[in-house]
Amino acid sequence: MGAPELGKALLVLGLAIAAVGAFLAWGPPLPWLGRLPGDVRIERPGFTFHFPVATSIVVSLVLTLLLWLISRFRG
Repeated sequence: MGAPELGKALLVLGLAIAAVGAFLAWGPPLPWLGRLPGDVRIERPGFTFHFPVATSIVVSLVLTLLLWLISRFRG
């Protein structure tokens, strides 16, 4: 992969990340996103810590499957 192809790939990836971020800024489309069993949430007076462990694993698996399917059918 040469420099022009890498630049285009990074541009598309950046635009995709920005689109997902803008889409999620108006509220998650899936109400369970970030509230799965296994997500860590600690609330104290004046402090909240949220670490979506299970959600991160699910999103990673879905993206891995999606990218694998795309690469499989592209050739």
